[in-house]
Amino acid sequence: MADPAAQHWDAIVIGTGMGGGTVGRKLAEAGMRVLFVEKGRAGYRTEESGVDVDVWDPTARAVRGMWPDPVEATLDGTTRKVFAPLGSGVGGSSVFYAATLERPEPHDLDQTNEKPHPTGGWPIGYTQMQPYFDAAEDLYAIAGERDPLSDIPCPKLRDAPAPSTGDAAIMERLREKGLHPYRLHAAVRYLERCAECFGRKCPRPCKMDGRSAGVEPALATGRAMLMDQCDVTQILMDGAQATGVRVQHNGSERTLTADRIILSAGALSSPRVLLNSTSEHWPDGIGNQHDLVGRHLMFHLNEMFALWPGRDARFDGPSKAVGFRDLYHLDGQRMGMVQAMGIDARYGEIAYYMKGAVERSVLRHLPLAKDLVRIPAAIAAKVLGNAKIFVGLLEDFPDPENRVTRTRGDKIAFTYRVNDDLLARRKAFRRGIKSAFKGQRTMFLTHTPEPNLGHPCGTLRMGDDPASSVLDANCRVHGAANLWCVDASFMPTSMGVNPSLTIASNALRVADQILRAYD
Repeated sequence: MADPAAQHWDAIVIGTGMGGGTVGRKLAEAGMRVLFVEKGRAGYRTEESGVDVDVWDPTARAVRGMWPDPVEATLDGTTRKVFAPLGSGVGGSSVFYAATLERPEPHDLDQTNEKPHPTGGWPIGYTQMQPYFDAAEDLYAIAGERDPLSDIPCPKLRDAPAPSTGDAAIMERLREKGLHPYRLHAAVRYLERCAECFGRKCPRPCKMDGRSAGVEPALATGRAMLMDQCDVTQILMDGAQATGVRVQHNGSERTLTADRIILSAGALSSPRVLLNSTSEHWPDGIGNQHDLVGRHLMFHLNEMFALWPGRDARFDGPSKAVGFRDLYHLDGQRMGMVQAMGIDARYGEIAYYMKGAVERSVLRHLPLAKDLVRIPAAIAAKVLGNAKIFVGLLEDFPDPENRVTRTRGDKIAFTYRVNDDLLARRKAFRRGIKSAFKGQRTMFLTHTPEPNLGHPCGTLRMGDDPASSVLDANCRVHGAANLWCVDASFMPTSMGVNPSLTIASNALRVADQILRAYD
């Protein structure tokens, strides 16, 4: 194919995850010439690999589609280097996700007297987002059951296969306790011999992610092109106008030009790109005139627990289908949903969380401390036996002191503190989980607060006021004419559900805004 640097594009999309893949597909299908720029490798469609925490070599990680370098994380004042569960390849982190695409609730976006919003509400309300939630559920082939606690229609929700015997037994027990479980909403097409590749790359086009539902259909139009192994070092600006991007590609510096630049490198990387893009017009980085780029970093807190389903709950594999929202808004406080993680209590998962606990403790200074967790992890795997892993996703609120920090090159660093409000809500959430599963054998696997490093968001928050936000309501950078961001950075709050459906829905909405001006 022709050299992409020798062409002028209608749009350059930086990143190929949920946001980048989705927006690029819609623009290409509408007739635009789109260039995807991806840091990682294109890889091979037949690859099937998970996020392996024992792989530390940068080259080995890059080959597998994982972010190659450790992230420098300062958590509650303690700095450590950790391999976050982030992707670096076509599809980004989404190729490894468990494909749970849950729709948020109206109070996640809207301010009401009954359920006050921590920020006063998003600049885009639920009613405005609803048609894009519908469209994203259709695009990503979402299958599952409607939440029995909700009266919001989901016209594009597809029927899913019946839950396993074990999941059905768990749901029946929850119903007996007055709870309202349902089959989780999964972005899976359930093709013949579908293996439900949750937590790993899918070698077939069953699991819908940024690659299979975004980049691949865009490339099939003949109007899109992919440039992989491409590090974006700077977005080029002529005053308020973005003119292109400067990249490192195969060891050489190149310049790519386009009429529109759409940033979707992820909530930990997109701020870094803007901060490193300085010019006379933007001396502190693009969009950073009020020192807001990178601030308001949020995650979810993961409350992981093991559930022993009992002898009558027969399983051929992990629990994948069970979720409920009875604790979503509890005693006037915003909490989150509870769901199966789609993984068993295997050695690898246990070792990952035990290593994280060691890294946050005084034991982190001991030689080989992280390696020593292998023995207790192996023992714990045997003790847990046939336990199923569940998680409560506790909503995080924005705090300007939690932020991605400026670094050189492509290194990621952030500072994050678990504040008193979050600790208090965490305590109440754990009590709610214990009560919900009372009478069943459970055990919390998280004891200290565990930010979900796979769910970063909020670092380029959208809003109407440039003095308190980086993006406007259409996710265009304040003060820039043709620069947008469509990854999880745009989110003013983290909500009580996985962010993926909201990212994809918002990308479709932003694409519509771009196309209206294009037409």
